[in-house]
Amino acid sequence: MRCLPDFSAHRAAALDRLGDDEAILLFGAPTHLRNGDSDYRYRPESDVYWLTGWEDPQVVIFLRKGDEPLTMFVQPKNPEREVWDGFRPGPDGARADFGADAAYDVAELDKELPRLLQGVSKLHYGFARDGDHDALLMSSIRTAARAARRNGLSSPETFYAPSLMLHELRLIKTPTEIALMREAARVSGEAHKAAMRASRPGCHEYQIEAIIESCFKENGSTGAGYTCIVAAGANATVLHYVRNRDVLAEGDLLLVDAGCEIAYYTADITRTWPISGVFSTPQRRVYEGVLRAQEQAIAAAIPGNTLNDVHDAAVRALTECMVELGLLEGDVDERINDESFKRYYMHGTSHWLGLDVHDVGSYGRNGETRPLEPGMVLTVEPGLYIAKDDEAAPAELRGIGVRIEDDVLVTADGPDVLTAGVPKTVAELEQICSQT
Repeated sequence: MRCLPDFSAHRAAALDRLGDDEAILLFGAPTHLRNGDSDYRYRPESDVYWLTGWEDPQVVIFLRKGDEPLTMFVQPKNPEREVWDGFRPGPDGARADFGADAAYDVAELDKELPRLLQGVSKLHYGFARDGDHDALLMSSIRTAARAARRNGLSSPETFYAPSLMLHELRLIKTPTEIALMREAARVSGEAHKAAMRASRPGCHEYQIEAIIESCFKENGSTGAGYTCIVAAGANATVLHYVRNRDVLAEGDLLLVDAGCEIAYYTADITRTWPISGVFSTPQRRVYEGVLRAQEQAIAAAIPGNTLNDVHDAAVRALTECMVELGLLEGDVDERINDESFKRYYMHGTSHWLGLDVHDVGSYGRNGETRPLEPGMVLTVEPGLYIAKDDEAAPAELRGIGVRIEDDVLVTADGPDVLTAGVPKTVAELEQICSQT
């Protein structure tokens, strides 16, 4: 049985950052209409989940130092609605199973919030996300201010975005979170390997996607961490291609960018492989250039370096490859300085990874890129994308798109590649793509 994050430890870390006159107010994610009267599958808001483990809609949490640090407002028990929508923990469940010190029906928020806000002068709350929530809070503050004046207490006068504190805490992963991300990487890797074995000329991109998502579900995933990219041939030169409808053709490459969530912690893996089982010479030259760039970028993911250092390592290696391939001409340093490499490599090399695929936490401090620290998890994903109609490129390279992406944990002993078990050398890919 998989361990869940230690939500009480997360709350303790947040409370430790709060002063006695500070509080955090968070609203859960709303449900989203898909079409007609059908909703998308619900996914909890990541900050609310990180603090409580609560997975249902219509939740509000209030966190403050004191005898009752966690107050939750949740859906009430409702046997009739539970027949339609499923089990609700209710306020009793919030106290018994989710660490709430006090819990109420969410309909009581407007009644209870003014009381909770008394004595709070600094409130961590995200304005301008939901107008109704903003209006309810401001009305509660007005009520709290009147009562606070009579009682000699303060009421909220200073506001902070919760992300300033919570997202810094979420950036450094705990051992349990790292274990969950290793499992997400393992399951996602198994899905990629199944897709490699199944890829054949004549298959459709959506069939490969189905194999990947089936593997996710069979291994107990909470779902895909993001929409799968299954891009055959020239579709791989479109960075966020998600139509996933075309046929896999003889001699083309297939780029797959897919990762699953385990307890909502996601992996993010990209691999590119030959549909027919063997790279052509031009494809191999492009692929090995990207692989070299990735290896050099991963080596730079060490404490004290920055994401810029990781990106710069990838850019240099990729620009050298572009000159070797005839995509660019002249001196490598000049092509880096004039940014002409962006014609074929136009995105960044890394982003944070965790509960969100583009996870939270600032990328800079005091106007500079922040140094990497042990416990951070980032992606390393260089690529080359040569449009099929790019007449400036050698003809044999047009329509080739290659990206290689791994998930890397920063440690004091060097980069720990969580996704190292997924084949990525030319020999490994040609071997597994030849299996049935």
